[in-house]
Amino acid sequence: MILVNEISAEDTYEIRHMILRPHQTIEQCKYEQDKEEGSFHLGAFFDGTLISVASFYRQDHPLIEASPSYQMRGMATLPGYRKQRAGSTLVTRAEQKLADMGAKTVWCNARCHVQGYYEKLGWKDTGDPFDLPGIGPHIVMYKKLK
Repeated sequence: MILVNEISAEDTYEIRHMILRPHQTIEQCKYEQDKEEGSFHLGAFFDGTLISVASFYRQDHPLIEASPSYQMRGMATLPGYRKQRAGSTLVTRAEQKLADMGAKTVWCNARCHVQGYYEKLGWKDTGDPFDLPGIGPHIVMYKKLK
């Protein structure tokens, strides 16, 4: 069974580094928003092991009209656990938490190759694909919250 709990920013760094930025240093996996007021981090646990992480920051986006909005960053799940639905469970929990906090939307800069994953979760794309240097092609994905 997957359990989702709040975790510290520091708890996200190892999985961020391993999955999203293995070609960078662990220091480059620390985001400046990690410690900002209102930011939070969620972790999905399977049998007590942290297997999926994501971070959330109060940040509006110019392509998304609804406000307030939160950006999701650093969403990553360990490969051996992806069939456990840890990522989708974590995202669903985050959407509920954000809606309870009064957020109108959640968005992320998704890697283009996982666009279909977010679409299955009810997210939509907006704008044109763009390249993040050293990381690759991305698209802005978002979801309106109830």
